[in-house]
Amino acid sequence: MMSEFGIRRYRTVFISDVHLGTKGCQAELLLDFIRHVECDNLFLVGDIIDGWKLRSGWHWPQSHNDVVQKVLRMARKGVNVTYVPGNHDEGAREFIGVHFGGVVVARDVIHETADGPRFLVTHGDEFDGVVQHARWLAFVGDYAYRALIALNTLFNRARRRMGFGYWSLSAYVKTRVKNALQFVENFEAAVADEARRRGVDGVICGHIHKAEMRDIDGIAYINDGDWVESCTALVEHSDGRLEILEWAKIRSWSAIDRKMPVLVPAPAPAVAA
Repeated sequence: MMSEFGIRRYRTVFISDVHLGTKGCQAELLLDFIRHVECDNLFLVGDIIDGWKLRSGWHWPQSHNDVVQKVLRMARKGVNVTYVPGNHDEGAREFIGVHFGGVVVARDVIHETADGPRFLVTHGDEFDGVVQHARWLAFVGDYAYRALIALNTLFNRARRRMGFGYWSLSAYVKTRVKNALQFVENFEAAVADEARRRGVDGVICGHIHKAEMRDIDGIAYINDGDWVESCTALVEHSDGRLEILEWAKIRSWSAIDRKMPVLVPAPAPAVAA
């Protein structure tokens, strides 16, 4: 499968909001992405592991473990892996500056692209007023969001059985809710203001599960999306050009082998006469 599709080479890859430990995590699509990508730098921009969900109930299938192992293997092979924790994996913020298996943990990072522009890389939850000032409401919202994601999972399971590709029902619902749209606009403006305050050219973040690239009053705002709804990543090409990859659209469900390998029993040893 990999030889047919080919390996894509990038200078830098940014992914966030994987939410390992939840049933809504699209781990198989992420594994397929990792298998088809080579890069010099990998930024994990928060909410990689969902500590909120794991505290209330354990869900950790093999595919989630495979994602962790693949990332650690990339670090062992020389990829510069930087982990910027988010609010769902905020426990990792106690280890800022520590290296784990070649992965360095950082509060935020300034990344300079090959063509010169400098970007603040941050998860973004610091600029979410609900998370910062009404934490109980954030937990309530998270519960409602997980219910929507569960519906999204069932919906796409049915689509796959009928031969259709992945489509995010939850993302569609969110774009039709006025309050959600206003929240996104406020969040984007706040993050852009922080980048301006830091004296950089732009910001790369996650948190709101909405991949986007746009200019906000002279600041390049880039959100790399998520691996629960949109299944997107931000990549930097060798010349510094930045691009959002919508992996669920690039790769159809039918192109991803989700079956366990067939184990052929070894022949019985010959018995001496």
